[in-house]
Amino acid sequence: MLKKKTAYRVAVVGATGAVGAEMIEVLEERKFPVETLRPLASSRSAGGSVSFQGANLTVEQLTKESFDKIDLALFSAGSDVSKEFAPIAVKAGAIVIDNSSAWRMEKDVPLVVPEVNAHDLAWHRGLIANPNCSTIQMVVALKPLHDAARIRRIVVTTFQSVSGTGKEAMDELMDECKDLLMFKQPQPKVYPFQIAFNCLPHIDGFLPSGYTKEEMKLVHETRKIMGDHSIAVTATTVRVPVYIGHSESLNIETERKLTANEARALLSVAPGVQVYDDPAHAVYPMPLDAAGKDDVYVGRIREDESIPNGLNLWVVADNLRKGGALNAVQIAELLVM
Repeated sequence: MLKKKTAYRVAVVGATGAVGAEMIEVLEERKFPVETLRPLASSRSAGGSVSFQGANLTVEQLTKESFDKIDLALFSAGSDVSKEFAPIAVKAGAIVIDNSSAWRMEKDVPLVVPEVNAHDLAWHRGLIANPNCSTIQMVVALKPLHDAARIRRIVVTTFQSVSGTGKEAMDELMDECKDLLMFKQPQPKVYPFQIAFNCLPHIDGFLPSGYTKEEMKLVHETRKIMGDHSIAVTATTVRVPVYIGHSESLNIETERKLTANEARALLSVAPGVQVYDDPAHAVYPMPLDAAGKDDVYVGRIREDESIPNGLNLWVVADNLRKGGALNAVQIAELLVM
């Protein structure tokens, strides 16, 4: 844990990116005790400014000296940057919460979702990993059900917004929509194909197995966070033309029978979960509901009639907030308690 202080010196690496900017916003919204904030970015983005607590702060270029006198460093600048600079930050005395995939599966690095496995923070060695955005919202929704009836198998299909790729992807979706509405042919640059009015069953690189790296993140990270490597997980990840908010269709098989009403009751009191589930009146979660919100939204809860102990759920969350920035700040809050 962090040494007890009234306020902390915080660095945000990748401060000008979509998640980095959200981290700064969440720190301010939740009144995290910040003494000083040091926004860091690449040489390309250095020199710009970010707003924090009514002040405009100059973005500094990330260097090996950037972590001098820093207590806490939030990283959201990609795996390569994290691999190079996270150990430097830890050596300088900072605790690092890293949002990239660089350290997630390292045995001596806890992979934490506060609502699920906050206890794993007890064994960190200065470096804590923030899970993949899709994994975070899934395990928040499934942990109460796993505790009650032990999940044996998960089949998940994700519908992931373009903000998960970054600002350039969000701009590309906007530009492609404009082009198509003007009867012009879009010219994709970020994605291999047009994303506007389309769906791409392809997130991250393909592996020899036919799965993508993103799909296997859901497999391995879920088992590590839930602390149960016997859970069978299979995933399909899809990029959809939505700006903010990832959606997931989940089918789970449990050891003990859970009715849909039992699942609703468990989820209605689960931390970080909102149940939106009245399909007869068209009440179910959508990305527009979750955008800008902190909670994970769950609906379409129903029993799988094809197997004895099966449930289907629809899970939606803001991938920039709970799927990234908020989860990291919640970890930081636990460290200073």
